[in-house]
Amino acid sequence: MTTPLTLRPISAPEHREFIAGRSSASFLQTPAWASVKADWKPESIGWFRDGDLVGVGLVLYRQLPKVRRYLAYLPEGPVIEWAGDDLEEWLAPMVAHLKREGAFAVRMGPPVVTRRWSAAQVKAGIADESVRRLGDVPPHERSQEGACVIAQLHELGWQQQTGEGGFTAGQPQFNFQVPLVDEAGEPRTEADVLAGMNQLWRRNIKKADKAGVEVSLGERADLKAFHDLYVHTAERDHFTPRPLSYFETMYDALAAEDPDRIQLWLARHEGDLVAATIAIRVGTHAWYSYGASSTEKREVRGSNAVQWAMIRHALAGGAHVYDLRGITETLDADDPHVGLIQFKVGTGGEAVEYAGEWDLPINRAIYKAFQVYLARRG
Repeated sequence: MTTPLTLRPISAPEHREFIAGRSSASFLQTPAWASVKADWKPESIGWFRDGDLVGVGLVLYRQLPKVRRYLAYLPEGPVIEWAGDDLEEWLAPMVAHLKREGAFAVRMGPPVVTRRWSAAQVKAGIADESVRRLGDVPPHERSQEGACVIAQLHELGWQQQTGEGGFTAGQPQFNFQVPLVDEAGEPRTEADVLAGMNQLWRRNIKKADKAGVEVSLGERADLKAFHDLYVHTAERDHFTPRPLSYFETMYDALAAEDPDRIQLWLARHEGDLVAATIAIRVGTHAWYSYGASSTEKREVRGSNAVQWAMIRHALAGGAHVYDLRGITETLDADDPHVGLIQFKVGTGGEAVEYAGEWDLPINRAIYKAFQVYLARRG
């Protein structure tokens, strides 16, 4: 008979060592991420079996206004064994602990894939006037593990979240990823990855090279230049930029945990900064996290050049996945978000659906009031 799991708070070094021993985990579940989210109260928790640490989670507590009750949030986590038919064994001790800590509800994002679509399927969906959403397109892969996780969460009383709440800044359910290993797990070559891209991407990479675009790794001192370009991008594309201090905190926290955890990439043309990005790496998973580009000199294709440099760096470093992060589910050609999807689809990767974010109300009255509060804010 298997020894029951126990759960208790753990130290940041214990948490960090466990993550380092796994092939991959979300950077949002590293202990360093707690320093980035300064307006949340962090806690590292660990699952133990027979004295051995077998799972970890970064919990971020957000206090409700005027009440000492918290939303306990585990973004893209926890880092546990999701495969199997007894999730309750893992989740019950976590919920009991968070309830003792004053949580009125728990929100988590199981890092479990449910469906995948090829770049060709996404492209065809955008071109088809009868298709409005990614879910309208039959996927090329459905995950049995993902289906099992979702079925168990429903049985255990968890509620899947579909709206976007500013209170939690929820993580994307749909992402676009470029596999860097083949089906046998062998590393792909640069030539193979490049051949998988569409003609426009390959042409733009060549155009940037011919124009003399130079891509280099930046340092912390270059964050100001990145941020200036990022603010310019925000004004052009109509989104609210984060302050420079946010990126300085992120850089310092992640670099302190692992010098290879975060990289700043800069693409210059004749001395002018034309594109800049931030990449994050945990184990075999590499993410494109933030990007910025100039309105001037768009013809030199700095954005394609910097992405290709990041992909090559991830390949050379042994990464299995290059993750371009979130896309919306819309495939409506008239939707303004489709341009970003088309840019990512050009890499020749695949659209990946995760299980999404799930809530478990602990105090239903407070949770209901919380939902009303979110609706009013939204």
